[in-house]
Amino acid sequence: MDIVSIWGVELEGSGAKVILEGSNKVMVKQSLQFEFRASNNQAEYEELLARMKLARELGTQVLTTKSNSQLVTLQVNKEYEAKDPHLMKYWDRARKQAVLFEKFTLIHVLRTLGLE
Repeated sequence: MDIVSIWGVELEGSGAKVILEGSNKVMVKQSLQFEFRASNNQAEYEELLARMKLARELGTQVLTTKSNSQLVTLQVNKEYEAKDPHLMKYWDRARKQAVLFEKFTLIHVLRTLGLE
């Protein structure tokens, strides 16, 4: 199944919700609970990594996903360098996951527009 869009990033303090929608309109929902105190950027990376993992588990080869975090989007797309040691670890994990897909696209959307 190719995931043509992913909607998610409902950050809820110490957790987030991940919603996947495939080309056949089948939706999969997953909740995340963070067992640690996460900054907004760490939470955005955790949510992205969870989406990527879930998509791989569903056999997805082509993943197009959206993020309302400009920093995470620019870092993952190699347009901005991750300098913070914690974010560098997340960036490295995200890049390693991205290459496992036949095609991976991360698109930035404005927070005010939502992810739909």
